[in-house]
Amino acid sequence: QVQLVESGGGLVQAGGSLRLSCAASGRTFSSYGMGWFRQAPGKEREFVAAISWSGDGTFYTDSVKGRFTISRDSAKNTVYLQMNSLKPEDTAVYYCAATRLVVATTAHLYNYWGQGTQVTVSS
Repeated sequence: QVQLVESGGGLVQAGGSLRLSCAASGRTFSSYGMGWFRQAPGKEREFVAAISWSGDGTFYTDSVKGRFTISRDSAKNTVYLQMNSLKPEDTAVYYCAATRLVVATTAHLYNYWGQGTQVTVSS
């Protein structure tokens, strides 16, 4: 069982930055691929970024490439999402998720989910 707790969301102006954190419980954090997803009002949950067990592999949806960076710190059982050059269309609830696979980019392949953290980008 893995429990995930996100933090770091908030209100920011367009062009600004935020760093989301996801703290994971359990001693097998390094055995899980980790991902970030987001859901805007009235829209389906969408993939944002993923990182492999070792951290060597990272994947991003096209709309955030070059602006967002996913990373993980196994010593702290934490995965991060650094978000730069934020746009109003990035506004959403951001969810952290863990998969037993090495890495995954689709929601149904993830086994554990956090409660989400709100990110609001004003224009």
